[in-house]
Amino acid sequence: MSAMRLEKINVGILVTTQTLFMIAAITVMTLSGVVGQQLSPDPALATLPIAMMMIGTVVSTLPASLYMKRVGRRAGFITGVSLGGVAGGLLSFAAIAQESFWLFCAGNLLLGLYQGFAMYYRFAAADVASPSFRGRAISYVMAGGVAAAFLGPWNASVALDWIAAVPSGGPYLVIALLAVIAIALLSFLRVPASGEPQPGDVQRPMARIAVQPAFLVAVLAGSIGYAVMVLVMTATPLAMRAQGFEMSHVATIMQWHVLGMFAPSFITGSLIARFGVTRILLAGTVLLVASVTVATMGLGFAHFWVALVLLGIGWNFLFVGGSALLASIHSEAERGKVQGTNDLIIFSLVALGSLMSGTLLHQVGWEVLNLAMLPLVGLVAGAVLWLKLAGARRPESPASG
Repeated sequence: MSAMRLEKINVGILVTTQTLFMIAAITVMTLSGVVGQQLSPDPALATLPIAMMMIGTVVSTLPASLYMKRVGRRAGFITGVSLGGVAGGLLSFAAIAQESFWLFCAGNLLLGLYQGFAMYYRFAAADVASPSFRGRAISYVMAGGVAAAFLGPWNASVALDWIAAVPSGGPYLVIALLAVIAIALLSFLRVPASGEPQPGDVQRPMARIAVQPAFLVAVLAGSIGYAVMVLVMTATPLAMRAQGFEMSHVATIMQWHVLGMFAPSFITGSLIARFGVTRILLAGTVLLVASVTVATMGLGFAHFWVALVLLGIGWNFLFVGGSALLASIHSEAERGKVQGTNDLIIFSLVALGSLMSGTLLHQVGWEVLNLAMLPLVGLVAGAVLWLKLAGARRPESPASG
């Protein structure tokens, strides 16, 4: 098989499995807060199941990276889908059937393990792609969320009564079934030897890599961008339901939000190549500020719609831009610890954001929750400007030292 054909097949597998994972993730973000509100003993705990998913991601992301460094991408991804996607979906379904809030939290925790492995699909795309195709390969994998933008909220609303005896359980059963399909697809993934760490490769200490300005900005953009997005996204279904909107209206808003998150990925890589990563990161911060502005102007359907679309596009620019910047500062041998450290930091903040979401919404309301994003977004903008103005965008070569 030619290298070019293998490259296309591998990226195609990663795009499809990213889509299947994103259906699961979007289902959780759309529905788990509502189910949590129904099952929890305290309204402030409504978003705890979503926070448990993020905690599951936090505790698994670095071990997942180091595990895949030893066994390879394919075996690692299959492990994550099996233990996280299949088991997590089935346990969540069983918890709803038993009306157990804490068992439901445990099921979402396992779904976080699924995410802990699946977050490396974008880095695997860089592993299997040639240098000239690498940026676009990452963007294409991220663009797998476009189909999930329709299928995730659709699953969260239409499959609610799939199993009549277990209301709201159907979507989690669908997650488990789609995970089985993902396992079958991943069995055909072939990562070239150049994309796997080789024995004896020289590695720099993580402390040396972590002090590079490009590393600091990449992690800051990715982690804060993701955390503030999840903070608002998690609160949105609860805020809309409090205003009397039906679940179908919530699903529509979430569809458009996720489209905003992933549709730009078709061109984000090209935009980075043309304008530079720092300009794209700055554009992301501007879009997040615009999202806050619209969200605080009112509580109508149009306000939720525009604010959530802008939130999604802003996240895309920060996350894809941060991922591209991070991929430029490490060697193949350093991949596991650098990517693992990056995602550990990202999902630690994301877990905190999702945990705070329900409490903030309950205590201070939708407007203040959105305004709380501004200082964090300003921090990212300041860091990117520092990187740009200091002329520090070109990172230390991974081969040096």
